[in-house]
Amino acid sequence: MKILVCIKQVPDMESRFKLNSESKWYEEADLAWRMNEYDEYAVEQAVQLKDQVDDADLTVLSIGPDRVREMMKKALAMGCDRGAHIADDDYFKKDPYEIASVIAEVAKDKGFYMICTGMQSQDRGSAQVGVLVAEMLGLPSITTIVGFAFEGGQITAKRELEGGIKSIIKTRAPALVTCQLGLNTPRYPTLPNIMKAKRKELLSIPISELLKVESKQETVRMYFPEKKGGGLVLEGDVADLTDQLIKILKDKTAVLA
Repeated sequence: MKILVCIKQVPDMESRFKLNSESKWYEEADLAWRMNEYDEYAVEQAVQLKDQVDDADLTVLSIGPDRVREMMKKALAMGCDRGAHIADDDYFKKDPYEIASVIAEVAKDKGFYMICTGMQSQDRGSAQVGVLVAEMLGLPSITTIVGFAFEGGQITAKRELEGGIKSIIKTRAPALVTCQLGLNTPRYPTLPNIMKAKRKELLSIPISELLKVESKQETVRMYFPEKKGGGLVLEGDVADLTDQLIKILKDKTAVLA
């Protein structure tokens, strides 16, 4: 069984962000980088599936500049067998459709039986790439999974819906799943596995060899939301609070003008 897991490198969300000179992305200098949190769950699920099935082979794929290779070594240390780095210094200019098309171009003739992705990336948050890949490859997809089981070629997944509701979905592989937080507990790479990861295959392919579609979206401008005044908390007896509220509505709004 051949398995593919797709991961992305994102800034640590505790970083202090500044917009770049074009105001179309954030300034990347001095940021700390890590694997997208949702993707850690995807890697763990892919490794668990690999451990469950005899003769499974697991490839990790990531798109971005040279620095993503170091992050990919973590996935290799977690249990992936090889890595495919799609080299692209302008990764942030690609829309979800372009990114998905590149992944589909890599995967189309490889015979992957299972593809795992994170539900979304922490920086862009579109939640579109996984389902677009499935559509381009003609595969069934199950999104936002918080439970996963595989037996006899059948996938049984628990999906998280709105309002805390869960649903159980079944489909036959090959298929694609997008992984939600809490699906599993991502493992910490051990020192021996970190050393083994350094010897695993990690190929780089220029994105120009794989990108064959035009973009569908363009980022026109990024900006921080305007700061607004804080709220006012009223305390005391109900009768006094009523008088205070009426006075505030008269003085500061047109509601009781």
